[in-house]
Amino acid sequence: MSSDFPQPLDAAVIPRFAGIPTFMRLPAFTNPADVQIGLIGVPWDGGTTNRAGARHGPREVRNMSSFMRKVHHVSRIAPYELVRVGDLGDAPVNPIDLLDALKLIEGFYKEVHAAGTVPLSVGGDHLVTLPIFRAIAKDGPIGMVHFDAHSDTNDRYFGNNPYTHGTPFRRAIEEGLLDPKRTVQIGIRGSIYDPQDMAFAEECGIRVIYMEEFSKIGVEATIAEARRVVGDLPTYISFDVDAIDPSFTPGTGTPEIGGITTLEAQHLIRGLQGLNLIGADVVEVSPPFDPSGNTALVGATLMFELLCILADAIAKR
Repeated sequence: MSSDFPQPLDAAVIPRFAGIPTFMRLPAFTNPADVQIGLIGVPWDGGTTNRAGARHGPREVRNMSSFMRKVHHVSRIAPYELVRVGDLGDAPVNPIDLLDALKLIEGFYKEVHAAGTVPLSVGGDHLVTLPIFRAIAKDGPIGMVHFDAHSDTNDRYFGNNPYTHGTPFRRAIEEGLLDPKRTVQIGIRGSIYDPQDMAFAEECGIRVIYMEEFSKIGVEATIAEARRVVGDLPTYISFDVDAIDPSFTPGTGTPEIGGITTLEAQHLIRGLQGLNLIGADVVEVSPPFDPSGNTALVGATLMFELLCILADAIAKR
């Protein structure tokens, strides 16, 4: 390990409830070039159509990330010994102007991408992934492993509005940022507005693993299918916490019963180790709907799982 690699505060020396809260209790940085993986908050939920609150997700996930330690207990990956990791703060947002917020977020991530830094983000609602893609996928469409209860490939809401947390991946495909044939969606379920709601996703080539299929084939076969779909080209992981059953994650805007368990979620992420990963996010943690903090703890834990496989991927390049 390089002596100048940033390290989390030691909970055996400084209690978890003390100090300035940052992701994983790491040092805060303002220059993305100072780190190889930038942990970033996107405190914005202007794309939410019903239960707002995900704008508060990054702050509470930072708080709950104090529970994370340095080494993964299964893979033994020690991310802070492999690469430089730090908290890059929050992307700038505009809570009252959706289009301006998308531009601000995109601009922030353009700087991160230009520095060669891999982003690991916490939203925010799922629309925040679109400006991230606009920043990191300008050179060509990327693949995605997408965990969610919802496909997020709807077209328009409330008249002719193309931008909500239900539309980001349709827009990303239309803009040439996301390759639908290298996209797999895991955990999709719940009632829909119209019989044709999933037509776009299915017809453009997205591999949709509905929850019913997942429950039949299991974790290992799902991992194998996801790896087959994305291959060895650049791939992003986007994890909406509503992919998980709301008995584990009640603090989210659009809960759907019958989801995956937290343990299954951990196994699924671990199974993606070795992919050509270029970034990841955890979105839709909405603390106001879960005063216990459990949903934010799930978000922080998934963030650590993602951090481990991202660090492993970067260290092996």
